[in-house]
Amino acid sequence: MLKTIAALVVLALALPAWAQKKPCEELKAEIEAKLKSKGVEKYTLDIVPADAAKDAKVVGSCDGGAKRIVYKRG
Repeated sequence: MLKTIAALVVLALALPAWAQKKPCEELKAEIEAKLKSKGVEKYTLDIVPADAAKDAKVVGSCDGGAKRIVYKRG
């Protein structure tokens, strides 16, 4: 019982961090760094509204889910 209560307290304290909106430019920079570290070249990353990313390859979500980062080769 005590372990359960402790786990719930930890989760409750972490909840604000989960709910924060990550800025799109920050997430895009992180994704670009990962792609470059893997040797990926000739690509584009675009920030688009969430509903405009239907057929694109989504590699990230930002601004609280309002926008997506889409990847295109070439």
